[in-house]
Amino acid sequence: MSKFRKSSHVVYHCLYHIVWCPKYRYRVLNGMIANFVEKGIRKICSWKNVVVVELSIMPDHVHVILDIPPKYSVAYIIGMTKGKVAIKLFKNFPKVRLKTYWGNHFWSRGYCVSTIGLDEDKIRKYVKYQEDNDKQEEQSQKEFNF
Repeated sequence: MSKFRKSSHVVYHCLYHIVWCPKYRYRVLNGMIANFVEKGIRKICSWKNVVVVELSIMPDHVHVILDIPPKYSVAYIIGMTKGKVAIKLFKNFPKVRLKTYWGNHFWSRGYCVSTIGLDEDKIRKYVKYQEDNDKQEEQSQKEFNF
């Protein structure tokens, strides 16, 4: 299976490692809440054609590796995911909302994101020596055509 995915006008491989946590980094992602968050993330991602490569729910943070189509920004996907999961979480687990310090916000405002690409050294060499390869190709064609 190829690492690349296709859309109507693009072939892409856009993997991101993303981490975010509940407000004040409270250790509330346990048991049924953790299962609910995982199902919510997977459902929203499948709705937007985002592939969840890996997902790990820790008591105080979420680790996820997503393959996001280029038509969406990382900020859009994370904002929508965190927002929709929080709304449904407060509806399905009203006891979580009882703590006054949540202030209608389950997740902390920020997140950490890092790209995961192909072999970086290989791509650097390809870009660096591409011009030399093109010149060699042109020279070969000129020699062949006389």
